[in-house]
Amino acid sequence: MLNDGSSQLLRLENVCKSYHKNLVLENISFSVNRGKTVTIIGPNGAGKSTLMKISLGILGVSSGSVFRPKSISVGYMPQKVMIDDVLPLSVQDFLYLRPNISYDEVKNVLDTVRLSHISNLPVQSASGGEMQRILLARALLGKPDLLVLDEPVQGIDIMGQQEIYGLIAKVRDETGCGVLMISHDLHLVMASTDQVLCLNQHICCSGTPEFVQKDPEYHAMMGRPMEGVAIYTHHHAEGHDDHHHHHHHTTVENEPDHD
Repeated sequence: MLNDGSSQLLRLENVCKSYHKNLVLENISFSVNRGKTVTIIGPNGAGKSTLMKISLGILGVSSGSVFRPKSISVGYMPQKVMIDDVLPLSVQDFLYLRPNISYDEVKNVLDTVRLSHISNLPVQSASGGEMQRILLARALLGKPDLLVLDEPVQGIDIMGQQEIYGLIAKVRDETGCGVLMISHDLHLVMASTDQVLCLNQHICCSGTPEFVQKDPEYHAMMGRPMEGVAIYTHHHAEGHDDHHHHHHHTTVENEPDHD
């Protein structure tokens, strides 16, 4: 580490964004540091996608500042990728589409996301959860300092969601990358998120997941009490003795895709 600032991968200061005089983001400030996860949650139309594009540097700001060290590598995991059925690509071939990638890099990244067993199968045959892990693998190929994830678990069952969040946390802990994630909901990201920002054009509340979960602004914004949250706050609910705690929580609804 060179100096204090070197652990900071991204910083937004008083960022505002307007489209045709409509204020979409108002006065947004936050930062993402190495080894930390920041999760942005909020209702549809809250400006989450706009904030993500600004963070990635593909959209300018109307006012305010964005700081991102020039030298860092950013890995991006999109919400969904449509793959043409006419193109019969294996999972590993899909990853080879990235330029300058070696066989070993593809092999390693498939090991990381636990998909080596389907590396020769067509991408089209992958399940929803597998496809999201393939997209995570692709984002990891650039050895990112900053991993940016847009709703990484949409449309996947709860077990699959827990697995993906677990993998993201594992990668973060092993590589020291920072993570910026957009999520629809708080309940599953709890265990591995350092800071939650509730966004509705402006930042309504922010803090640790436990803190945000108690904030009335959060409940007002998300519109319903969050049953099923508490079970993920104590260790990662993997011990065999606590299955009885959460078998009845697995009905947490999957949000339909409204974007």
